[in-house]
Amino acid sequence: MKPAAEAASPTSAEEPRLPSTRARLANALTAWSVVWGLAVGAAIWLAATHEVDELLDDALQSSGELLAVLAPVANTAPAEGGVVPASNGGAVERFAWQVIASDGGILMRSHRAPAAAWHGAPKPGFSDTAEWHVHGRSLGTSGTMLYVAQTRSERREARSDVALGAVLAALAVGLLGHVWLRARLRGEMEPLQTLSRRLEAWDVDAPGALQADALGAAERSELLPVHRAMARATARLASRLANEQAFSAHAAHALRTPLAGIDAQLAVTLRDCPPPWHERVQRAREAAARLQGVVAALLGLFRSGAELNPVEVDVGDLAQRLPAPRLRTTVAEGLRVQADPDLLAAALANLFDNAQRHGAAQVWVEGIDGAGLVVRDDGPGVAHERRAALQAAIDTQRYQGVTGLGLMLADRVARAHGGRLCLPASESGFAVELRL
Repeated sequence: MKPAAEAASPTSAEEPRLPSTRARLANALTAWSVVWGLAVGAAIWLAATHEVDELLDDALQSSGELLAVLAPVANTAPAEGGVVPASNGGAVERFAWQVIASDGGILMRSHRAPAAAWHGAPKPGFSDTAEWHVHGRSLGTSGTMLYVAQTRSERREARSDVALGAVLAALAVGLLGHVWLRARLRGEMEPLQTLSRRLEAWDVDAPGALQADALGAAERSELLPVHRAMARATARLASRLANEQAFSAHAAHALRTPLAGIDAQLAVTLRDCPPPWHERVQRAREAAARLQGVVAALLGLFRSGAELNPVEVDVGDLAQRLPAPRLRTTVAEGLRVQADPDLLAAALANLFDNAQRHGAAQVWVEGIDGAGLVVRDDGPGVAHERRAALQAAIDTQRYQGVTGLGLMLADRVARAHGGRLCLPASESGFAVELRL
């Protein structure tokens, strides 16, 4: 049983995988978060190091002021050895200090202070040596200087510790903010994703699919215009389909009466005409029967989107009443299905006609676990590539140029019953599974 149309199947290119709005926003948010984090981290690092430097300088200056009050300034000769070391009592000193006479000799120094004077000549205010950051202040008018210092490495370590802690804290807050924003973004985009899923699952042929509220209520005020536009488009589509179905019904019913009259007149003519004319009149009757089958198919197509009237159908009894004069039909004994009898009759009649027109002499009808039918014939069948192209056209409902009226009608009938049409591989002939 081959399809009526033998046109080459179009190549179905894969649809391009476009990034979703949520993915683009998430990627932009991630990139912006990285840039923002680096910028904020650099700014915090610079600000923290600057503030730490100022605090340490203030500490040096305050320590110098305090030591200027407490230091025993002596204009006499230094103690034995020229140095008056100050014991640190085992505590860790953060600063070092020296009291230097006007001639450059060290009068007093702390435990950490070097044995050599930081400056030979008086140098008040902040200054730097190779290893120390020094603050000096004058003690009286004799030229004696008090220097308080901190190692440059210790200052770098303090700046790094404070800046790193501030940067890590800022990055942690930024990371939490990023996670929160992504969660909010996902929540805000979910209504759009829900609408997309509803549109993807929207079946125009399903009962009630063309009602104004077929897509459900809008979950966000921003989506109200989309829902209203879809409702207006659905209303226009429903009106157009109703008009087309009404026209198809009137046209099909208008054709059935004259076709029945033609068949009756041909039957009388076949009875009364001389024997040499019998074959021609019989062929005319078969052509009229074929035209009646097309009209029945049109009726089935317009009814496939309407409400079903399912009943238990005896498939064997139904098959005996279908027009297939040159086709032997074998139906599994006791085969019954729950279906709309008119639609099922239209689908089987067109499948039988396909088999007959493509050279089949025998057709078998079997059941699929009570949920459908399998129609097989002994015709030449089709190649694997052609069968795959037909199945793809049926799955996507893009029939034009690929399938004929028979397979299209059978698929519409199966979908009207909540099923689908499948074309299984067959060792011989052609097979169609009408799943209901």
